[in-house]
Amino acid sequence: MSKSNTFENELLLLLLNNTNIANVGDATGLRGSSAAGVLYVSLHTADPGEAGNQSTSEADYTGYGRVSVARTSGGWTVTGNAAANAAAITFGACTGGTNAITYFGIGTSETGTGKLLYSGALSATLNVSNGITPEFGAGELDITED
Repeated sequence: MSKSNTFENELLLLLLNNTNIANVGDATGLRGSSAAGVLYVSLHTADPGEAGNQSTSEADYTGYGRVSVARTSGGWTVTGNAAANAAAITFGACTGGTNAITYFGIGTSETGTGKLLYSGALSATLNVSNGITPEFGAGELDITED
């Protein structure tokens, strides 16, 4: 079973841009939050999987922390059933330890287990060691509903 293309687009807009979905539920539709808030992008050394959370296989180099991204069109670009980060996402510089980053995640919490909404594989492993500052340019983190 799959979602319609229209609903895939509306779902991404609701989750990433805080845009209401009309004609779902009561007369006001499926409503976004009263304040858009943020989501948190995380880095992972393996696939967190569908049963995982934000801390599953999460990066642990010294200096690492999740990065907040606004739930607005300034944070995420949504076109059809696809979305991507609208601006660069820069993580803390590594000051100790090493990680081989293979996945990214998008979740609800700044720290701790948190609800993982999406995760995806990177196109190439990102090797992080002392002095490396992981960064993804605008449009480099892709999300697809299908």
